This record gives sequence, structure tokens and C-alpha cells, in this order.
Amino acid sequence: MKQRVKELRGQGDSLFAQRAPLMSLWQEIAENFFPQRADFTRDRAVGEEFARGLMTGAPVLAHRELADQFAAMLRPRGKNWFGMTVEDDRIANDVQSKAWLEAKANTMRRIMYDRQSGFTWATKEADQDFAAFGQTVMSQELNANGNGILYRTWHIKDCAWAENAMRQVDTMHRVWKIPARSVRKMFPKTYDRKIDEICKTDPHRLIPLRDIVIPFDEYDYTDKAALRRAAKFPFMRIYIDCEHETVLEETPIRRNVFSVPRWATVSGSQYAHSPATVVGLADARLLQKITLTLLEAGEKAVNPAMVAVADMVQGGVNTYAGGVTWVDADYDERKGEALRVLGEGKGQLAFGADMADRYESLIKRAFYLDRINLPPAGGAMTATEVRTRVEEFIRAALPLFEPMEIEYNGALAEETFNLALENGAFGNLMDMPQGLRGQEIKFTFESPLEQAKTRDKATAFLEAGQLLAAATQIDPQAFVEMDVRTAFRDALEGAQVPAKWITPDDQAQQVRASLQQQQQAAQAAQEVGGAAQVATTVGDAALRLQEAGLVPQAAQLAQVAGAPV
Repeated sequence: MKQRVKELRGQGDSLFAQRAPLMSLWQEIAENFFPQRADFTRDRAVGEEFARGLMTGAPVLAHRELADQFAAMLRPRGKNWFGMTVEDDRIANDVQSKAWLEAKANTMRRIMYDRQSGFTWATKEADQDFAAFGQTVMSQELNANGNGILYRTWHIKDCAWAENAMRQVDTMHRVWKIPARSVRKMFPKTYDRKIDEICKTDPHRLIPLRDIVIPFDEYDYTDKAALRRAAKFPFMRIYIDCEHETVLEETPIRRNVFSVPRWATVSGSQYAHSPATVVGLADARLLQKITLTLLEAGEKAVNPAMVAVADMVQGGVNTYAGGVTWVDADYDERKGEALRVLGEGKGQLAFGADMADRYESLIKRAFYLDRINLPPAGGAMTATEVRTRVEEFIRAALPLFEPMEIEYNGALAEETFNLALENGAFGNLMDMPQGLRGQEIKFTFESPLEQAKTRDKATAFLEAGQLLAAATQIDPQAFVEMDVRTAFRDALEGAQVPAKWITPDDQAQQVRASLQQQQQAAQAAQEVGGAAQVATTVGDAALRLQEAGLVPQAAQLAQVAGAPV
């Protein structure tokens, strides 16, 4: 067992050693943008002021605003910010399938926002890490009671991970220090008995553990039975006590409980970066220096130092703000003032303030704060103008929202769905529509990007309607060139109309067929009535002709016309 602990710990130590150069970079980023996390290379004392080394809080505010926007725009609490669908369009557009998926999405939202799940707390921390460092480490697993899902975010300084050949994170080593009494409660059968003695004297002493997830076949690859189980349990989760070299728990798991949403990566590294802080770090440093210079210059402008005539000063010249310099009493003032104000460049303060404003705006641009609002549609704008502005927004916002939808929200939703499905939160799966069985569930997300896409579909329908109206004025038969029914149903979907509001496609087609039959029957009845009236008229005319002796065969004509003779 001790040898196994040494091997596992050695693998983790190697990953932490590879990551070591990043610690100083993350510390620098945190000190400028996220001071609450500035403990990568040093331990912060309890009660220490977070931002005591900053001259201005503008970079911190930019980071906070972007992190807050992630939740407000990608996971709005009052909206259904995600949905489910399948790849097959025929099944995806089936109203019964859509209704089932919408119901299960509502179930997932109730699970996420349960008071004990920690979802809001965990995503709040994760948003801040994602904005500052371009990555975060989260875990989703059943809680201790097995009646809900527990979401947690871990400090990235305590985590080191590795990718497989497909660039998927499949290995995680996490340093975890917990009190000795918690070790004894969590692992009552496997903890080292020396912890009992520790609990007697110092139950709150932190014990260094490692929480490890690795591919199953890499953990015990010599065991043939284990290899057979690897198909069902691709991962192994291990807890080890590093201080006492003890394996506390070994559990095969179906999926990696850790997800590592990453914003932007570079080839050859499993670690990501934040495009916002990459660009904004240099401006943030410069803004701190500019602010410090302006503070010093402002002090000297308000309370200037004095400079004295040479050889008339007793001691040194004090040039700090409000400094006092003593002059020889025998100095003759007729030769000029013995003391003069040092520096006359007060007008340069305005120039410095302009520079500070400029770099604040550059930091906001670096954090996409000028791009995260959907362009408003003016009342006088045409459908084409609205569509053009939406397309511009999509192009500008794509680098920001696309990685988060796929890597961040996608990982959260997929793992929540799998855990809920496996633990019976969705009820009897026999109630699932037949078309959904065996289909791979995919998630869609409500974000400004998706809103723009769906709004673009609805706008396209309105624009097409305007074009069709103009075309029918020239060619009355132009309406045959457009499938209005399909376009309208797509526009309803684009407007995010709930599935239960929309008539199922097959039912709508039946109603349409019934209406067409009624119209045809009414038209046929109208035609028959008209024909009978004509026949009666022809028959009367034939009789009158016959009585006049003009047409002997009038009776035969009347019979052919169907009129009474």
C-alpha cells in the first residue's frame, strides 16, 4: 500500500512541478485583477487587506464586472438558460419529444438551484477564476446523503491535470487539506490510527490528502478483471493520506467528477489563459503607476514644497509635499525671495488624468465590456438593419461566449443530466417518447449569442414576408415560391415559444387536411347548386321553345340537362 501511495504521489508531484512556472504568472494576474485569489506564491494572513498594494481599483472592477456578466448573461436565474435537443431534426422538432425534454430540463434546474446543492456559490467562484485565469476546476457529484448533487469549485493552485490524446482532461491530482477529525469521519474504516492521537490533542490540525482521478486502466492495468470493468467504469478515484502514506479510498467511477472549463489554450499545454488578462495586464500595471504618479503630483500641487537660494539654506532642502526648509536669517530679501515654490507644472495633472482615463477604457475593452450588450433595435429601424446589427454583434461576441457555452455550461449541464438520469430523478424512463430512446441528448443554451441567432431567424421571417408582399404585387402567383408553413414554425421556434403552445406537426397537418376537405366540399356544393340552377333555366327555355314549335327536340335537350320535363 505504501508503495502504491508513493507511486500515485510521485505522479502528482511531477504534474505540479510542470505547472510550477505558472504560479508566479497567476500571482501577478491575481494581484492586479483578483486580489482575493492572490495566494499562489505566498500565504495570506487572516485579516490581511486584499488590495493594499493597489493605487486604483479600476482593473479589479473590470474583472468583477466581466465575471458578474457571465452569470447574468449565460445563466440568468429567472430564465430557462439551457434546453435539450437531439441531432435528428425530425425527432427534435416533434412536439411530444420537445415537451418531454423541456420537462426534464425544468427538473434539472430544480436540482441545480436546490438550497443545499451549492450551485450558485460554486459558479460564482468559477466565474471569477474563469475571467482572471481562463480556467476553473469544478466537481459535480452526489452529496453525502445521496439525495442531491453537490457542486464545488476548487482553487486552481491546488490542482494539476493532464490531457489524453484527444485533448480531454482525464487525469486530476488535487491537494486537499482537511482537519484530522474530518478524516476520521469521512474514512472511518481506512484512516491511519495515528490520527486518533492527533484528534485527542489537536482535532483541527490539517492533514494533507490527495484527491486523484485517473483512467481506470492506468491504475491497475495488470488485473485482467479490472480491464473488463474499465468499459463500464472508465475512471478510478483515489484518496490518499500523504502524511501517513495510506490509501483511504479507491472507487471506480463512470465519469470524471472534475470538469475543467477552459477559455483559450495554446498548443502543447493543458493549461489555458484568459484573453482578457493577457491583454489587460500590461495596461493594469501602467495604470497603477500613472495613478501613483498623479497622487504624488496632486499632493505637491496642493501643498507644494519650497526651494531655497543656494548657500542660504540651513540643512537640506525638503522637496516632499508640504516640506519646510529653513533659511539663513542674515539673507537679504532684496536679492530675491529666499524660498520659491518648487514646480510650476500643475497643468500637467490634466494630461495625466487623460492618460489614466485612456488606460481604463483600454482595460474595459480588454475585458469585452464594450461588446457584451446586444445592440438595441430602434423603432425606426427596418428588419434588414436589425438583422445587420445582430450579425455584427454575433461576430464581436463569438470569442467570448462560444467557449463558455461549450466548455463551461455544457460540462455543467451534461454532468447534471447524467447524474440525475442514473439516480432516478427523471422518473420512469418508459414514459420517454419512443423517438428519443437511444438518441444522444445535446444541450442548447440561452445566451446573447443564441438570442441573436434565434432573433435572426425571426427577423428573417419578417423580412421574407415583406419581400413576398412586394413580389405578389408584381406577380400574384409569387406566393408559391415560399413554404410559409415551414417558415412560420421555424420563426415560432426562433421566438422561443414553449413547445406545448405549438400544435404537433402531424396534428396540424391533419387539421389542415380536414379544413381543405371542408373547403372542397363547400366549393363542390356551391358548384352543384350553380349547375342545378343552370339546368333549371335550360329546361324552362327548352319547354318554351317546344311550345313555340321552334325546337322539336327541346324535351331531349331538357333531359340531357337534367331538368324536369
